[in-house]
Amino acid sequence: MPTTLGQNQYGKAENRVVRITRDGATHHIKDLNVSVALSGDMEEVHYSGSNASVLPTDTTKNTVYAFAKEHGIESAEQFGIHLARHFVTSQEPIRRARIRIEEYGWERIGTPGEGEHSFVRKGQETRLAQITFDGEEWEVVSGLKDLTVMNSTDSEFRGFVKDGYTTLQETRDRVLATSVSGRWRFNWTGDGQRTPDWDTSYEETRKHLLQAFAETYSRSLQQTMYHMGARIIDHRDEIDEVRFSLPNSHHFLVDLEPFGLKNDTADGAVYFASDRPYGLIEATILRDGCEARIPVDLTNL
Repeated sequence: MPTTLGQNQYGKAENRVVRITRDGATHHIKDLNVSVALSGDMEEVHYSGSNASVLPTDTTKNTVYAFAKEHGIESAEQFGIHLARHFVTSQEPIRRARIRIEEYGWERIGTPGEGEHSFVRKGQETRLAQITFDGEEWEVVSGLKDLTVMNSTDSEFRGFVKDGYTTLQETRDRVLATSVSGRWRFNWTGDGQRTPDWDTSYEETRKHLLQAFAETYSRSLQQTMYHMGARIIDHRDEIDEVRFSLPNSHHFLVDLEPFGLKNDTADGAVYFASDRPYGLIEATILRDGCEARIPVDLTNL
């Protein structure tokens, strides 16, 4: 039966690189997990096994470490840009490079000025970046995952559709909790444009999504999610698209009546935190006139 080769790519995944910069007694850490995927004129290696056009994945690994020393790591995005440009421009068969990066945060331990070289790993979100380059245009998508947030009030859920299988009761006061997985796409597409300040953009975007979560009186997680994305786009001109995937981490009031106790939210309540099954709320929020490019399934990004 005739066959033909479809989309293909190869590279080295999950290269853990830690770059320590020493500024006298003050040290700085960048801790990344870098995955490289390359594609282009790779038909022959699949059809005949010829490796004449194949840059070894071990070489891509070595490049990650060498570039961390040679260029430093200003930001996850800028480091990915250096790598993507190198692979596409230095190897004729390679037409497209995709660099995915996870960044793990560290914060200092100890008193400033007394040997600032001790750190503790931050227990909050993981920062994400994906850089794609095809020799002409860039696409930079940043984001985060595992940012756990909660509103203990100012959230309700009522007026929903009911049928013969509905048992959920309406509520005017509930806990709203989720673990934010979000991506945002920059409108920077080439070296002819001014490059964003990637670290500042990340911190400001994170700030705006958290403020929107905290300040929105929520009638649904969908409404809160839309306000989070809209606030980012309203305040960050460099971003055209935001994609969120938010599990609704349900908190159910515990029935304490068998023990003669009233479990009322008015004076403080006890909840059972259920980790599954959970509602999964997802959406893309776009700047007017822009097209969606971030994958619907964030597990593919």
